[in-house]
Amino acid sequence: MVQLKSNADIEAMRPACRVAADTLVMIEAYIKPGITTDRINTLVHEYTLDHGGIPAPLNYRGFPKSVCTSLNHVVCHGIPDKKVLKEGDLINVDVTTIIDGWHGDTSKTFFVGTPKVRAQKLTEVAREALQIGIDVVKPGATLGDIGYAIQTFVEKNRFSVVREYCGHGIGRVFHEDPQVVHFGNPGEGMALKEGMVFTIEPMVNAGKAAVKLLNDGWTVVTRDRSLSAQFEHTLTVRKDGAEILTLPSQG
Repeated sequence: MVQLKSNADIEAMRPACRVAADTLVMIEAYIKPGITTDRINTLVHEYTLDHGGIPAPLNYRGFPKSVCTSLNHVVCHGIPDKKVLKEGDLINVDVTTIIDGWHGDTSKTFFVGTPKVRAQKLTEVAREALQIGIDVVKPGATLGDIGYAIQTFVEKNRFSVVREYCGHGIGRVFHEDPQVVHFGNPGEGMALKEGMVFTIEPMVNAGKAAVKLLNDGWTVVTRDRSLSAQFEHTLTVRKDGAEILTLPSQG
């Protein structure tokens, strides 16, 4: 069951969404060769607490850290550890913040130093794919419309869309209905209604779409070890389109 949010609910979500977005702004200055993903985790954890939030990933279904750090061929749910970032790496930092029981969820793929040409192109396509999906959102559009727009754009650029992992409804619960897949056909799936709140978060692979789950039960990687990039926003459906909730305080 999709839980439609009232205007009061959406206002109550704004602090969590804003702190999550501001966390990504904060962490960008630290994404340089030599930093470990554990250090990124510590910085995110401390920033979240300092701004009145709780890091939602920590202990969520046993996840051991406060943020997901997905490096190079890791698609999603990478666990921070002692790995050191190197020149030319790609890293997705996925932040979810809880404030007053409400969740805000957003992610961004960062370049470590100067990216290689293909990594830069992949990241640009993933960023634009998210915006293309958001642009489709309005009452009466369907989930299939969102997926089709994203899939078509990504494949036109000769990349692939991950199918096993998707966006999701969000509110007082971290993951709720609907599931928002990033592929599909126009007119198919649930119709969007005002008050729906969900994430769009396309995972785009430089190679084939196939992925596999590692033995830690969390880390998802590309089967062909090709690079993967992802961007994510939490948004709500308004009468005239989408309102992105995970925008930073400045800019």
